Amino acid sequence: MKRRRSLRFRLLAGVLASQLLLAAGLVWAGIAFTRRQLERAFDAGLQGRLMSVAALVRYPESGSGLLFDTSLLPPPRRRHPALYQVRSQAGTVIANTFPPSVVLPEGAPGARNPYWNFRVHGAPYRGLQAVGLPVMDSEEASSAAAAKLDVYYAASTEDMQEEAAAAGFAIGATSLGLLLATLLLAAWIMRRELAPLRTLASDAAAISPRNWRLEAAPAQSQSAELQALTEALQRMLARLHESHQQQRAFLADAAHHLKTPVAVVKSTLQALLQRPRERAEYVEGAQAALHGVERLAQLLQRMLRLARLEQEMESESAAPPLAELAASCRAAMERVQPLARARNVALRGNGLDRGYALRADADDLELVWVNLLENAVLYSPAGSAVEIACQGAGASVQITVRDQGPGIPADEAPHVFERFRRGSASPSGGFGLGLAIARAIVQAYGGVIAVVPQPQPGATLRVVLPLATAT
Repeated sequence: MKRRRSLRFRLLAGVLASQLLLAAGLVWAGIAFTRRQLERAFDAGLQGRLMSVAALVRYPESGSGLLFDTSLLPPPRRRHPALYQVRSQAGTVIANTFPPSVVLPEGAPGARNPYWNFRVHGAPYRGLQAVGLPVMDSEEASSAAAAKLDVYYAASTEDMQEEAAAAGFAIGATSLGLLLATLLLAAWIMRRELAPLRTLASDAAAISPRNWRLEAAPAQSQSAELQALTEALQRMLARLHESHQQQRAFLADAAHHLKTPVAVVKSTLQALLQRPRERAEYVEGAQAALHGVERLAQLLQRMLRLARLEQEMESESAAPPLAELAASCRAAMERVQPLARARNVALRGNGLDRGYALRADADDLELVWVNLLENAVLYSPAGSAVEIACQGAGASVQITVRDQGPGIPADEAPHVFERFRRGSASPSGGFGLGLAIARAIVQAYGGVIAVVPQPQPGATLRVVLPLATAT
């Protein structure tokens, strides 16, 4: 895969392309404007010089006709001299410097454009035609009719073109100089503004499982965009660090809880193999080993269940089917009823006659209520009762599980849903995964589970789940 250019290179390339386009436009506009102004000045000069040539026509002191006074003409240019022709309207040529190869326009000039362009020996010329000009000599005989003149005048435009080219070169050179200065300034600004980004990248590269801190510049010295990026990276690192810590704690707790059943099974089997024993002793040892294996299987099953739930929370899956809340609560009560009878604890349901439809898997909901009810029964004293109640609350439904046990201390309430977390008054035999599994399922379906603080004895856990919307 071809490696892309750096951001700085692409920004500079964009600046260069835009500045080149701007410079080309400015050069074209400058040359066009300068050429237009030079053409206007040149045409105005042509008109003045044509009138000057017409003013050199005189009446003779004696006789008829017209004379052309050449003594007042300016000295001719060494290259590409000016050309003129003066003739009377009768067709008599009074003065002429046009070569025979040049064809002069005949008749009255156009009202809009009396100019024409031609070449003489390869040199560009521009001419002007004036028809019916009066003779400006004041010595005209009063009895004679005033004579009229047709005057043609042309001058080389080579100097004008050279001036236009010089102006274009000056404009182009200035634009290129400004372009170079702009690129240098842009490169300096980009280097300065991107320096914090490079620093942030190097700081991010130094992050490791032993170093989760992102040493960023103070917020007041950062741009708004870089500050937003830094804050997003810091929040992401905080979540990753928390997840990393949870994984480490999970592995440590799992190893701790697996160690005891494995040690029991190992010691039991070693004891059976130390010497020959009676059949009853072998059966008793095998049953003890089987009990340890069963606890291992239960622990592994719950760990796998919790891992699957967390994976489902991170992935986007199809919408689950509809499930009836009350039916899942009644099924959970039936599953927990043998444990409740054995501990002389009554199970009560409240609000289970109402139908609440949830977008969730029925088995997952039943597992939540089973874990909450089992936990409540294990903490309840003999002769007490455990209640599960359902109550609608707008677009959601609230499920509470209340027992009459010793309650949850305030300092332990924020941690009761953590994996392998067991309270100070926890009965023996549990793994500390039931509430963690319940929280994972509830959160997977967009709900919330929490401990409700209350002054009276006992503990109350509340679950809020969204009701299914009609489609």
